[in-house]
Amino acid sequence: MTVCAAPQLCTDLGSRVDDLGFLIRESADAYHVQARKYLSSHALADFRRCPLLYFRRQQGLVADEDRPAYVVGRAAHTLILEGRTRFDAEYAVGGPVNPKTGAVFGQNTKAWTLWAEEQGKPVLTDAQVTLVERMNESVRSHLLARELLAHGVAEAVVRTQYRGIACQIRMDWFDPHGGLVDLKTCDDLHFFEADARRYGYLHQTAFYRAVLAQVIGLKVPVHFLAVEKKEPFRCGVWQVTADALALAERENEAAIERLKACSITASWPTGYETVRTFHSL
Repeated sequence: MTVCAAPQLCTDLGSRVDDLGFLIRESADAYHVQARKYLSSHALADFRRCPLLYFRRQQGLVADEDRPAYVVGRAAHTLILEGRTRFDAEYAVGGPVNPKTGAVFGQNTKAWTLWAEEQGKPVLTDAQVTLVERMNESVRSHLLARELLAHGVAEAVVRTQYRGIACQIRMDWFDPHGGLVDLKTCDDLHFFEADARRYGYLHQTAFYRAVLAQVIGLKVPVHFLAVEKKEPFRCGVWQVTADALALAERENEAAIERLKACSITASWPTGYETVRTFHSL
């Protein structure tokens, strides 16, 4: 049984890239350090949303927001895609125990803050770890999800020229015989497709696929793998159609051309400089 909807493409892909020497293995921090040198899918999304936002982020004038949900999402990616050993190395769990009560100090206490600083890595509460483990169990119990992740490389980086700009991607999962898998955590699978449109997941994966194609010479299949962050922790798999990816790719390329023009003119509009028409229902 295979999840690849284009067997011949997967065969061609596998024969083309069984040597994965073009992939770069590095930490997330090392990858993000290169953000000012290389265009990423997130930076391009900022530009599509608002060129001024993109510019201000590139200048370090707007800090990236880091919410508790983001920490849990990153932890889930690590456990699901890279395994328990990597997860234990990347995250600390719990906190110092109050000798008077036998319970862990609260996160708002000085004792907990000092302990967390000493760990030198992100800290998860016991409840957060339980949540991440439930998501991992859901993915592992889903036949298609398990099959998608049976072979491949997690969090691999590719850097190359695309549309005349130095670009970089960090793929959740790449299988040389099956293509790209993008793992997403969500509140409700019923609304995942709407979330994917709202948060630009299609444009993100289209960018990954296009940049990867510059290196391997093929447009690979793309799947979304989504898992809920609450009961009943359902897991689902979506194959992204070639037509949808092609449309998103064209929109990405148009945005890159506008980005080039903005860079030349040093003009970074908000996108709301002219009057718009508000249509009634």
